[in-house]
Order: sequence, then C-alpha cells, then structure tokens
Amino acid sequence: MKVLWNVVWAVTIISLLVACRTNEEGTANVEKEKIKLSYAFFAPDSTFPAVQMKKWSEELEKRTDGQVEVELFFGGSFLEANNMFEGVANGTADIGLTATTYEPGRFPLLEISDLPSGYPNSEVASQVVNDLIKEYPPEALSDFKIITSFATEPSYIQSVDPISNLNDLSGKQLRISGALTPVMKKLGAAPVGMSQAEVPEALQTGVIEGNISSREVLKDFKLAETAKYVTDYPLTITSFVAVMNKDTWQGLPDDVKKVIDELNGEMSIFTGKYLDEHVKEAMEWSKETENLEVISLSQEEELKWEETLKEIQEDVVEKVDSKELPGSEYRDRLYELVEKYSE
Repeated sequence: MKVLWNVVWAVTIISLLVACRTNEEGTANVEKEKIKLSYAFFAPDSTFPAVQMKKWSEELEKRTDGQVEVELFFGGSFLEANNMFEGVANGTADIGLTATTYEPGRFPLLEISDLPSGYPNSEVASQVVNDLIKEYPPEALSDFKIITSFATEPSYIQSVDPISNLNDLSGKQLRISGALTPVMKKLGAAPVGMSQAEVPEALQTGVIEGNISSREVLKDFKLAETAKYVTDYPLTITSFVAVMNKDTWQGLPDDVKKVIDELNGEMSIFTGKYLDEHVKEAMEWSKETENLEVISLSQEEELKWEETLKEIQEDVVEKVDSKELPGSEYRDRLYELVEKYSE
C-alpha cells in the first residue's frame, strides 16, 4: 500500500510540474511574440540623429528581452524629409524622424524655441524642447505618438569666405532649414532652404556660399573641405521629433508602451550629450585636417546682432499670439527651462 501511495504521489507531482511548465511556456510564448517596427530617417547613418535611432532601438530591444525588433532605414531609403510625416501616417513606416523646421508654419510654437534663446549647448536645448513638446503638444502631431524629441546645439555660420560683420553677411547665399529663413533675411543674408543632405554638393558647386547649422556637419558631411570659416556667434537651433503611426502604437502591448515612454526623455538627454561631444571632435578634426578658422565678432558687432535677433523673436511671438496660441506663455516657459537645465 505504501509503495502504491508513493507511486501515485510521484505521478501527481510529475503531472503538476509538466502542467506548470506547459503553462509557463505557453505564457512565455504569448508574451514574447515578436514585434517588428520600421524606423525611417532622411540623413545618413553616421549623423547624430541616426546615432540616436540606433541607441533607441538597442535599448528597446534589450528592455523588452528581444520581443521588439527595429529595422532602421537611413539616408532617405524609405522616406525623405518632405514626406516623413505623410509616410508614417499612411503606414509606409511605423516610425519616422525629421526636423520640424523643414516644414515652415506647421509648428508655430516650436518656431519660437528654435530662435536664438541663450542655449549653451545641445544637451540643454534638447531637454528644453522635449519638455516644451510634452507641455504644449503640437496640434500637427495629434494623430501620431511622439516617441522622443531633441535639438541641435545653436547653429553657426559655416562659410566659404570669412564673415565677421553684417556687411560681410549682406547678400550671402546661405543654407538654413526652411522655417528659420526670416532670421537670416533680417540679418541681411540671402537664405536658401534645403535639407542638410543636399548641402555638400550645393557648397561644392557654388549654389550656396555657406551653411548654417550645428557644427558636427563639418565632419559628418565633410563640409569643412569647402566651408573653411565658422563665425563664432550662436544662432538658431533645429528641433527633431520622432513619431509613431497611431495604429501601430495602439496595437502594442502595455509593457512595450511603458518602455517606449521611459525612453522618451532618456533619449533626449543621451542625444544632447552625444552631440556636444561630437561637436568638439568635429571642430578639432576640421581645424587639424582642413585648417578651419573660427571668426570672432567684435563687441560692437555682437550688440548689433543681438538687437536684431531680439526683434525677430518678439515679432514671432506676437504673430503666434494673434493666432490665439499661447506664444507669450510659451516664450516665458522656454526661458524658465533654459535657466533650469543650464544650472
């Protein structure tokens, strides 16, 4: 009888273990069903926004234990800057990354924060922009899930000939991202709107006489081979935003959504820090390899530029206020955040 009882007990234990294992495996299979996402960007994979994409995808895959796989498409191989939002909206790509300044008029509040506002670097600018987008969600992105946002360091004039005053700047054909052309017009230049990817050829062929952007492009796009001068005066920033197709977002499991939300602010900080370090490397490389020269403005000249740029921001804020949008409130919050993150 005792032997029989032991046999029955052993069979029961084995059955329970098998059942538990089956249940665990079954649950694991459901939880770890593979999710594949496509992520598009218009510039090459060596650029700093693309580095952010790689880091974001690595972190997402790691934190979901491989449940999510992200396929990255760089250099406009999937979507270009001019159709990024449309492509994500119609499902051509699950996620797209682009610069908001490439679409003038679509992001009126961001146009305020893109203007010269005392940003010391990309790390501060990125966190400010990320917070502002969360606090003042752009109406143009209401049909998307915002994955992350960040910004460049302030832009600088990178020119074929030295520019040290407004007279040197007058009439110069300089590339700048679309929404910021009024800045250079006000300073007397002749701004040319085009994507950063088009700049190297445009400089080499003389279509433009310089580029205005953050300085990592001097190395990333080899612009220092043609643009031998940088005017040491901080101008506008360029804001970037990554968005996901709303249906794709709604179809994700809650635990995956949680990871993506956690990565939003983290990637803003990561990207800003990365870019600031990369800018230092790019400037050193440009000086040592291409004999890049940094041109300083006189104190008198700096005052002229500051007065002009202050007028521009005031005009933009008034224009935004007139559309019954919180332009003045947004500007005040902008300066609070710049001070907060600059400490």
